[in-house]
Amino acid sequence: MGEKRIYLASPHMGGCEESFVKNAFETNWIAPLGPHVDGFEKEVASLVGIKSAAALYSGTAAIHMALKYLNVSKGDIVFCSSLTFSASCNPIIYEGAIPIFIDSELNSWNMCPEALSQAFEECEKNNILPKAVVVVNLYGQSADFDKITEICNKYKVPIIEDAAESLGAKYKGKYSGTIGEFGVYSFNGNKIITTSGGGMIVSNNEVAIKKIKFWSTQARDSERYYQHSELGYNYRLSNVLAGIGRGQLQVLNQRISQKKHIYETYRKQFSDIEEIEMMPIAKYGEPNYWLSVITLKEWSKVKPIDIILELEKENIEARLVWKPMHLQPYYYKNKFYSTKNHNESIAEDIFNRGICLPSDTKMTEEILLKVIQVIKNQFNR
Repeated sequence: MGEKRIYLASPHMGGCEESFVKNAFETNWIAPLGPHVDGFEKEVASLVGIKSAAALYSGTAAIHMALKYLNVSKGDIVFCSSLTFSASCNPIIYEGAIPIFIDSELNSWNMCPEALSQAFEECEKNNILPKAVVVVNLYGQSADFDKITEICNKYKVPIIEDAAESLGAKYKGKYSGTIGEFGVYSFNGNKIITTSGGGMIVSNNEVAIKKIKFWSTQARDSERYYQHSELGYNYRLSNVLAGIGRGQLQVLNQRISQKKHIYETYRKQFSDIEEIEMMPIAKYGEPNYWLSVITLKEWSKVKPIDIILELEKENIEARLVWKPMHLQPYYYKNKFYSTKNHNESIAEDIFNRGICLPSDTKMTEEILLKVIQVIKNQFNR
C-alpha cells in the first residue's frame, strides 16, 4: 500500500492554468466575477456553438437555476434519469417539486425513450404533466435525443440536459449540452476538465441566461443601494477558478483523446474475457469517454466487489456504477418507470454488474497495463 494511489479520475493540469490565475492575482480580481468569468463563459459557449452561458459554482446550482427559470415549484413533477448521481435530482427537491425517475436503455445506459413515453402517457391520464425532463448524459455519452426530444415536444415539456459528465461529447454532430432548453456542465475535480469546483449553464435563450445571472448574484436590483425584489442565490463562479477553467479548456481535446485511448485499451485487453463487456458506445454520437466502465456477465463467478477489493489491495481506485435514484433510501418512495417490468430495471441491472475503472489521464501506459493485469488475474484462477 506504499505505492502512489491510482485514482478513478483526478485533476490534470495542462500548464496554462497558472498564467490565468497569476493574472487574477496581479490585477487583484480575486473576488467573485471578473474578466476570467466573462472569458470562460464566452469560450465555452463558442466551443459548443451556443449563444450564452453563465458560470456558476457547481453543476448542481446550474440545474437548480434551470428548474427555477422553468417555473418548477411546490407540488410540480419533474422526470429525471434514474441511473445518475444525486445532484441531477436534488435541485428538484430544492424547489419543492417531486422527481419521477425514468429507467435506462441498453444502447447507451441513458434515459429510455419507451419508459419516458410510458411515464408521459400515465401522467397525462392523471391530468398532470411534468414541468421539465432532466436527461442525464451518463459517463460522457449523450442520450438518444431525437427520440427523447420528439416525445417531449409532443407534450410541450422542456428538456434540461445534464451534461455534467459529457463536455466535448457529440450527438449526431451537435455538442452535448446544446440540445435541450438548457445544458449543464460540471467542472468538479473528477471531471474531464476542472475548475476545482464549478459548473456552467448554457442556452440559446439569452434572456434566460441573463435572468439566471441576476438570480445567481443575490438578485440585486439596479439601485444605488442594496435592494432585492426577488429571492437570490450566491451561485456565481469566482474569477480565480474561472481562470483555471480557461487554462483547462485549452487541453479539452487532448483529454478526450487520452480518455478514448484508455477506453480502447481496456476494450482490446478484455476482448478475450467472455465475462467482461465494455459500456456500449451508441452509433449516433461520439462520447468524451469520461469514465471507462465494464459490466460482468450475470453468470460470472467473479463479481464487481471482487475486482474492486483486489484493485484496492494495489492502491488502485475503482467503484461501482451509480446506484439508481429509485433505489436510494431518500427517493425509494418516488415513482419509477421501468424499461422492463415493475420488479426489474435496466438501471438496477447495470448497477448490480457494473464497475467504473481507473480513467485518469495522468496514468502512464505501464500503470494502465498494471490495472488491466490485476483484473485479468481474477479470471485466470
